Amino acid sequence: MTKKIPTLSVENLRVASPFTELLHGISFDIAAGERVGLIGESGSGKSLTATSVMGLLPETLTATGTVHLNETSGDLLTAGERRLNQLRGNTMAMVFQEPMTALNPLMRVGAQVAEIMTVHRTTKSRREAREKAVVLLAQVKLPNPAEAALAFPHQLSGGQRQRVMLAMALANDPELLLCDEPTTALDVTVQAEVLKLIGTLVTDRGTSLLMITHDIAVVAQVCQRVLVMYQGDIVEDGPVGRVLTAPEHPYTQKLIAASDLSSVDDRGRLYTMSLPVMKGSPTSQRTVPTNPVLAPAAALAPHVAAHERQETDGTPVIFNEVTDRPAIRVRDLSRQYRRRGGGLFAPAPIVHGLREVSFDVAEGQRFGIVGESGSGKSTLMRILCALDQPTSGTVDVLGHSIAGASERTLREFRSQVQIVFQDPMGSLDPRMKVFDIVAEPLRHAARGEIRSRVAEQLAAVGLDADVMNRHPHQFSGGQRQRISIARALITRPRVLVADEAVSALDVSVRAQVLNLLADLVDEYQLTLVFVSHDLGVIRHLCDTVAVVSDGRIVECGPTEKVYERPLHPYTRQLVSATPSLDELARGTTF
Repeated sequence: MTKKIPTLSVENLRVASPFTELLHGISFDIAAGERVGLIGESGSGKSLTATSVMGLLPETLTATGTVHLNETSGDLLTAGERRLNQLRGNTMAMVFQEPMTALNPLMRVGAQVAEIMTVHRTTKSRREAREKAVVLLAQVKLPNPAEAALAFPHQLSGGQRQRVMLAMALANDPELLLCDEPTTALDVTVQAEVLKLIGTLVTDRGTSLLMITHDIAVVAQVCQRVLVMYQGDIVEDGPVGRVLTAPEHPYTQKLIAASDLSSVDDRGRLYTMSLPVMKGSPTSQRTVPTNPVLAPAAALAPHVAAHERQETDGTPVIFNEVTDRPAIRVRDLSRQYRRRGGGLFAPAPIVHGLREVSFDVAEGQRFGIVGESGSGKSTLMRILCALDQPTSGTVDVLGHSIAGASERTLREFRSQVQIVFQDPMGSLDPRMKVFDIVAEPLRHAARGEIRSRVAEQLAAVGLDADVMNRHPHQFSGGQRQRISIARALITRPRVLVADEAVSALDVSVRAQVLNLLADLVDEYQLTLVFVSHDLGVIRHLCDTVAVVSDGRIVECGPTEKVYERPLHPYTRQLVSATPSLDELARGTTF
């Protein structure tokens, strides 16, 4: 019996910089039509593996070993650029994590899909390529594909742009498709749709798949086999079902434990990775001491009295009432924008960011706001932090009315209400050192007091004092988020607003940051407003949740009740789209 030649064969692949070796001789094969996942944390070598296969390594790195794409390609590591250009987009293709950086902002998306076919001459004419581009956009379930083909990338949503990237990658029916974190930045419902689409398309076409991600739940939904990477080595290789249910390597065991937001220790904290602690790095198991006087989150239930009302479609929806004096009180809040355009004489169209939103948040409550991109979450968050003004309605935060407040009042208000943004690299000044970033809000304190308070705050978030003289780019994503949290808490605020604060982090780092937030909320007796598109994160961290859709709160109440018995169809859709490792493990086979 002749042995089948794999679609991709990687043997003893080593990648090195002038200073150190980054990949330590990894080897694996992918059979024709096989779907393989490659998981690990940031810096483990996943993307280096993919760029080595595609021949896209930067010039500062060198690769040795062999990479073969079927039996005719030759060794890709020694192939010339002309040969690699013939293979890229034709025999092998790649879907990148951030489509906005991979798509040409000056070209219509239909033209970009058609270009893949005209460059490789897989269609007879440009017209045929344009027609096939529309067909491909329809195959990736893009609504109104003929109209979408005429749009520019910025006119599409994140999920739609990722579908365009998928159409481009599959335009020439490649033998191998590489997907590098294709759903990390997507909402949970859009992620589920894109993953299902990828699985269906590669199965129907018989395409081999290498899915690169840090989330094992993503792999479990699409792949048959999984490779686990840690510090440049493949430490485990096996069927998804076996790795999920009976992981053999200690790192895999800890990675799966950190991925499961429903699995906690006897203190209610998520499991984290026990990795070596480097100077200037947070310890993965550090516990910020909690205030024993404070009650657990469940004790906040008396603040919330749930009642039901009927939506116009007859669906009962729970809303919350806070019986004590609330920290945040929102009534009939609306925010409208005027979109540019509308014609020469026609008025600019009005976009409703928020529509008559009402809710209360009690002192010390952990209040979650969940919904998809464009639902109004971030607009609501900006108004709560006085970064935007409402069109109508009232917002009172800690007794301050947001609408029409003077700048002097807002300065005092912002010392009591602080925010942690999604992307710490975008919110931290790259030219400032950590000391100056964290100390910036303490403009009127004495120099000696400032230094001691900064050191104390950095220690509270698990960072050593000697990091104060370093710049943001010298830290990992999780460490930068800790710096952002330290800066937000340096003024001793009463309300902390977190906007997608863990969505861009690895699962293990996510667990660390969520544990840290929970500890600090208790330690400083904070009122927490946590904005996210992930109901799983909200369920773990928050005692109450408001579900936002199309600018409205469609359901609100105790988190467990909303999660276990969702009443609104949109909430049920969110819950069903949230991946559960237990359910995925039961649904996989060895």
